[in-house]
Amino acid sequence: MKINRQNKNSKEISITYADDDSININIFDNQILMEVVGAFDNNLKELEKFTGTKIFFRGNSITIKGKKFENERVKVAIEYLIDRFRSDKKIDRNDIISSLNKDMISDIKSQSTVQPLGEVIKTPKRSVIPRSKRQKEYVKSLKNNQIIMSLGPAGTGKTYLAVAVALSMLLEKKVERIILSRPAVEAGERLGFLPGDMKDKIDPYLRPLYDSLYDLLDYDKIQRKIESGAIEIAPLAFMRGRTLKNSFAILDEAQNATRTQIKMFLTRIGENSKLVVNGDPSQIDLPNKNQSGLIESQNILKGIKEIAVINFDHQDVVRHPLVTKIVEAYQKNSNDKG
Repeated sequence: MKINRQNKNSKEISITYADDDSININIFDNQILMEVVGAFDNNLKELEKFTGTKIFFRGNSITIKGKKFENERVKVAIEYLIDRFRSDKKIDRNDIISSLNKDMISDIKSQSTVQPLGEVIKTPKRSVIPRSKRQKEYVKSLKNNQIIMSLGPAGTGKTYLAVAVALSMLLEKKVERIILSRPAVEAGERLGFLPGDMKDKIDPYLRPLYDSLYDLLDYDKIQRKIESGAIEIAPLAFMRGRTLKNSFAILDEAQNATRTQIKMFLTRIGENSKLVVNGDPSQIDLPNKNQSGLIESQNILKGIKEIAVINFDHQDVVRHPLVTKIVEAYQKNSNDKG
């Protein structure tokens, strides 16, 4: 016996469940089908590898065979990929990884139709979609709060989502400039000893921020905005004494800032500005780890309603699934020692 279930709001897909727990998905739009399957069926092979299922592709039909739970994971993942293509007109490997996110699966199951997850952030090169419940909460806070603090491991989207929201607000003329900053701990903040001008000195420490910018806007346009001052790159030490008006300022790697430095950054806020403080408490590079002011600042400020505090964990990691397992193992080891 087979049970057929047609997505109510879509003529593009039908889903059939069989007695042996296999699932058959028919995708009638060939362009969507080819993007979901990937070149040489690579997307389906990735889903097989991560779930232990067998996925067969023939004509417009994708058949999933494996354990019932894993079959459902793949089915929901494919629904997510279809949704991703609708919003961004392409699917990349990170989308494959995100499609298997546990929070995302429960989110889709709670919806009657396949809809974009969370608030879409529109940028010239791509639409950015939050990929977990906490990411959706984070994006909402980035849009609605004046000060946002986010703590969590690498790969949870702290930097990328903040840059995406900042860039969208700049292009929509909701702010006049973006300011990207981080403590240059590796250079001991003594940048005068490094070769080149200030931009040359600090650039290596801000590479993740640049990478996010270039992923969202063409290189030439980014360079023009840097030259005009619409995008400013500055080490944390250069923030002292300033008042930031009509700005979206991001302090990255804030686990390497002291309590005094974080207080200094937060008190720069001016009219029509947003300040974001991102950090990973497990990656403190300060000689004395107790000097880090990130967690202390979080505890001090969490009662202020205008300040949003978001705590990510391994379930929010959207890089390779192995990264999630590594982060989870280190978190468990740290908890055991504590």
